[in-house]
Amino acid sequence: MIVLKVGGNVINNPATLHEGLDYFSGLLEPAVLVHGGGRRASQVITEMGREPVMVDGRRVTDRATLEIVTMVYAGLLNKDLVAQLQSRGTNAIGLSGADGNAVLAEKRPVGAIDYGFAGDVTAVNASLLDALLRLGLRPVICPITHDRRGQLLNTNADTIANETATALARLEHPVNLQYCFELPGVLTDVNDPGSVIPVLTPETYAEYRSSGKIAGGMVPKLDNAFAALRAGVREVAIGNIAALRAGGGTRIRLA
Repeated sequence: MIVLKVGGNVINNPATLHEGLDYFSGLLEPAVLVHGGGRRASQVITEMGREPVMVDGRRVTDRATLEIVTMVYAGLLNKDLVAQLQSRGTNAIGLSGADGNAVLAEKRPVGAIDYGFAGDVTAVNASLLDALLRLGLRPVICPITHDRRGQLLNTNADTIANETATALARLEHPVNLQYCFELPGVLTDVNDPGSVIPVLTPETYAEYRSSGKIAGGMVPKLDNAFAALRAGVREVAIGNIAALRAGGGTRIRLA
């Protein structure tokens, strides 16, 4: 199985998005799509007269912001992606975390920063996803989860992708996790597309982090990648569609 996560920069670029959906539709393996869309959400928040608040790449989600991101993620973006996949002959089904208890979460505890209605994943309903895949459907999961007590939560899409891949691996499926974004891979120099790191291990990752060559939003993405491998996911790759299609990008390995 393949779990493909596409980020907001891919979704916001029509040409890149079409390329990504073509790739997903052409996969021969059972596949799950997890999508973000933070840039589109920030645009709508601004258009509605509010100011998006981000801390270390994470959105601070007050009640009004939660309503907006739910509309954008679970409504506009999710259903648009499903419709575009249907036009390619891929029988997709859109899901929020609340649908079929697909993704359960708990509200993040208040620490140094109060992230509001941000959710930390507690469980993924792998049996539901497995059943949908066996029916020939391809789940498309947005980053809105719930806590089983009636509260929706805004949850990081990279984390949902990691937890989804891990949950499916526990059902003894060989699972590959792919993070698709706008760059050809993890770079040592963000201004040089040719500086792709072909393979990252825990040791080399620590070295690149200590030197500052890997920083910012790439850190939680890679932390998720290594966590997925330790939990039984077979392979993790990071790159743009061209790189993933060619078997390139950055491959994450434990050794």
